[in-house]
Amino acid sequence: MSVTSTAQTAPDARAQFLALLSTALQQEAFIKLVLARHVGSEADLQRVTAKPLVVKGQASLSFVYRYKTRDITRNLALDEAQALIAELLPASFRNAHLLSLSDEVQLEFSKKGKPMLHRNAVQQERQVPAGEHDREKRRYLELSRPFLQDLGVTDKQHALIPAMSRKWKQINKFIEVFSHALNTAPLAADQALRVADFGSGKGYLTFAIHDYLRNTLQREAQVTGVELRQDMVDLCNGAAARLEHPGLVFEHGDVRSVVPSAIEVMIALHACDIATDYAIHTGIRCGAAIIMCSPCCHKQIRPQLHTPGLLKPMLQYGLHLGQQAEMLTDSLRALYLEACGYDTKVFEFISLEHTNKNKMILATKRREPVPAGALLEKIQALKEFYGVKEHCLETLLVADGLLPA
Repeated sequence: MSVTSTAQTAPDARAQFLALLSTALQQEAFIKLVLARHVGSEADLQRVTAKPLVVKGQASLSFVYRYKTRDITRNLALDEAQALIAELLPASFRNAHLLSLSDEVQLEFSKKGKPMLHRNAVQQERQVPAGEHDREKRRYLELSRPFLQDLGVTDKQHALIPAMSRKWKQINKFIEVFSHALNTAPLAADQALRVADFGSGKGYLTFAIHDYLRNTLQREAQVTGVELRQDMVDLCNGAAARLEHPGLVFEHGDVRSVVPSAIEVMIALHACDIATDYAIHTGIRCGAAIIMCSPCCHKQIRPQLHTPGLLKPMLQYGLHLGQQAEMLTDSLRALYLEACGYDTKVFEFISLEHTNKNKMILATKRREPVPAGALLEKIQALKEFYGVKEHCLETLLVADGLLPA
C-alpha cells in the first residue's frame, strides 16, 4: 500500500472537493461521506452520513441525519444529493470527510470560513458496499453488537443464528416502538434516563434498550432488570459485567417487592393478571414518562362480569366471554392511564415469548394535564354496564390518591 498526502489552502478547495465527490460517484468508487462540525440552525443535529444506495434501479445516496435522540434518513438521486452537499458546505457543516476507492479527502473550514483540503491518495483494495434496496427494513440495532452474541442471538462471526430470527425481529420491533415513544415523551434530549424492566427474563430486551440508549443514542441511562428467577438474575449480571455495560443491573424480585422511587421508563411485558396493574401503578406513581405493558392472563374481571341482556346470545360461549373480559380489563387500564395524564395506545405487538399474547399498552405522559372528570364518568358507566365492582389498578390508584375515591 502506498499513500500520497497533500494539503492545500486555496479559494477553490471547496470546488475541488465537490469535483472529487462527483468523480467518485461517476466512477462508482464512492464509499462514504461524513459531514461534521455542525454550525447550522438545528441545535440537536450532530452529523450527516451518506452511503451509496440503489432505489428502484437508480443509483442514489442515503443520508442519515444523526440527532441526539433520533436518526432521520433521506434517500436522494445523485444529482439532488450533490446539490444538497454543496448547499450544506460550509453553511451547515465545517468539516467533510470523503472516502472512495482511491482517496481519503477532508475539507475543513476555519472560523473565518477559509477552506483547507487534505487529500490522501491510497492504493489498496477496497470494496464499495452494496447498495441496499429501498424496501430493506430498517434495523434499530446492529447484529455486530456484543450482547447479541453473548445471549445466543448471533454466532462468533456476528451472523444471525437461524433459530433466533424471530427473537431478532421481536427485539427490533420493541426498540422501534420505544424509539417512537421516546421522541414524543416530555423528556429533555440530554436528560439521563432511569429504566425499570419488570420480568426481564434472560434480558434480551433489557440489554437491547440499554445498548440502544447508551450506544446508538449516546445517552446516559440507568437500566434495571427485575426478575423472580435468581438464576436468570445471576446470568444477566454476569453478562453485563463481562460485556462492560455500565449502568445495567439486574435485581431479584417482582413489581411488588422492587419499587423504585423515580423512573422515566417502566416496562412490564407478559406480567400475569394483576401484576400488570401493579406495574402500571408503579409507573404512574414514579412519574414515568413512558409506560410499556404487554398484559398476560386476565383473571380478575371475568368472575365479576354479568352479561348484559343484549349480549347474552354472544357471551354464552366461554371463548367469547373470555375475550370480552380481556378487552374490558385492558380498556379500563388504558382509560385509567388517560385519566392519570397519559396519551395511551393499545395495539398488537409481535409476541415476545412465542405466545399469542401480543397486545401492548403504550402510554406517554402528556406535557399538559387534562381534566379527567368526564373520562371518569365514562369509566364508571362502563363498569356498571358489565357489573364490575373492582379493578386492581383503580384500587391501587385510589389508595395513593392518584384517582378520586
